[in-house]
Amino acid sequence: MEWTETLCRETGIRFLTTRPSEIEAASFAIIKEELGQEFLKACPQDQLPVLCRVIHTTADFSYKESLYFSEDAVSKGREALASGIPIITDTTMAASGINKTAAAAHGIQVRCFIGDEDVKEAARESGITRSAVSVDKAARLYPDCIYAVGNAPTALMRLYEKIRTGEIRPRLVVGVPVGFVNVVEAKELILSAGVPCIVARGRKGGSNVAAAICNALLYDRKV
Repeated sequence: MEWTETLCRETGIRFLTTRPSEIEAASFAIIKEELGQEFLKACPQDQLPVLCRVIHTTADFSYKESLYFSEDAVSKGREALASGIPIITDTTMAASGINKTAAAAHGIQVRCFIGDEDVKEAARESGITRSAVSVDKAARLYPDCIYAVGNAPTALMRLYEKIRTGEIRPRLVVGVPVGFVNVVEAKELILSAGVPCIVARGRKGGSNVAAAICNALLYDRKV
C-alpha cells in the first residue's frame, strides 16, 4: 500500500494517509509489527486472526497474554457457524457490532433477548438480572448456539448452571464481560464448564470485544 505524509501546519503534527479501503489492512500490519515475529511464529495460526481483531478493536496488546482459547475453540466455532446455528449475545451493543452481512451469508441469526418484555417481567418477578433470564430463554429456544457475553458476568454464571443441567449446550462460549464484580470469577467458572470457549481472563473485555471475536470467526481466515 502507498502512504502519503500530511503535515498540519498549525500544530506541526504529521499524519500518514492512505486510501480508505486500505486503512484496516494498514492497522493489521501495524498490529503484527508490534506483536513481533517471535510472537507471530509461536501463536497458533487459527487464533491469530481472532487476537488481532480484538487488538484492532481495543488497541490493547495485553490481550495477547489474557485471551484464552480452549482446545480447537476456533475451528469448532467456525464449524458451528458454517452449520448456521444462531449467535446469542447478552447485549444489544454486542449484537449490533456483529457483521450482519457475514452472518447472513451463513444463514445465521444474531439474537439478544435483554430487551424482551417477557425477560423484563421474569427478571422483576425473580429478582435476578435480565442477562441471567435471557440465558433461560436461550436455553428454551436455542440450546444449540454460540453464546457471546461481553457485559454481564451473571450471564456466564447462568450459562454454567444450564450447561451443568444439560438445558443448553453452546457450541462455543465467548466469555469477555468487563467490570469488577464477579467478572474474573465468572470467567474462570466458564473455563470449567466443559464446552469450547474463548475467554478474556481478568477484568477486561466488553461488548465490542465479544462482537470482534464473533466477526473474526465469521470472516477472518488469516491476517
